[in-house]
Amino acid sequence: MEQTEVLKQELAKKQMISLPSLIEKSVKELGRALPAHLNADRLVRIALTCLRINPELMKCTPESFLGSLFLSAQMGIEPMAGRSYLLPFNNKRKINGEWKTIKECQFLLGYRGLIELFYRHEAALAIDMQTVYTNDVFDYAYGTNSFINHKPALKERGEVMGFYAIAKLKGGASIFRFMSLEDAMGHGKKHSKTFNKNDNKFSDYSPWSTEPEAMCKKTVLIQLCKVLPLSVEIQRIIGVDETSREIKSDVQDVFELPDTTNWEETVEA
Repeated sequence: MEQTEVLKQELAKKQMISLPSLIEKSVKELGRALPAHLNADRLVRIALTCLRINPELMKCTPESFLGSLFLSAQMGIEPMAGRSYLLPFNNKRKINGEWKTIKECQFLLGYRGLIELFYRHEAALAIDMQTVYTNDVFDYAYGTNSFINHKPALKERGEVMGFYAIAKLKGGASIFRFMSLEDAMGHGKKHSKTFNKNDNKFSDYSPWSTEPEAMCKKTVLIQLCKVLPLSVEIQRIIGVDETSREIKSDVQDVFELPDTTNWEETVEA
């Protein structure tokens, strides 16, 4: 039986089955989506842990949670240890001609997950990411004679001032990107759906609140990826990052699912 048909049957019974039970019943289907280096039982345990840590996920539609989990499975990026996240959002959906607010789960890539995807590219050699502090010796320039020079202070490094990522590719190419703390956080406030403009802060469950340095590193890494030779995996993951996907019965690949969400300006903490 095809994966989507099994999901269709499971989702049809969602009113009678709890979300944890539905996840556990999807082990075989998750196993078909996973690459060889990951285990379906382990991914299910991680998903159940996510539900315990963030109870708001229990309120999400089963479709959105399973869609996010299958996206994690297909990419081979576990939602743990900063690799990726499963987050709840309040989305507006038009149902029977009326806009309604529905809580849905969203897959969010972390910078460690993006690094994993980088190393899967045949041209990848090495990647380095660093945080720059005000008392460090630091200078850089773009252009025909681009360079970056960073000598961390041995003690009392001061406040965080920025982040950079350097990628080394086979053939000798070395490419870097730098972003100031202000630019990186500003990018998050502009593009992350976890930022509440009314309260001028990120939601409590957002990694932008709990792990701001990690999210800043991810932001500069994405800027670097834009000028690197990208694998299909990285292109896809950047394309779906910070979007919500919905499982439909007529689609076999989670990456082919249409993005139909109209985001609210705020999300529930």
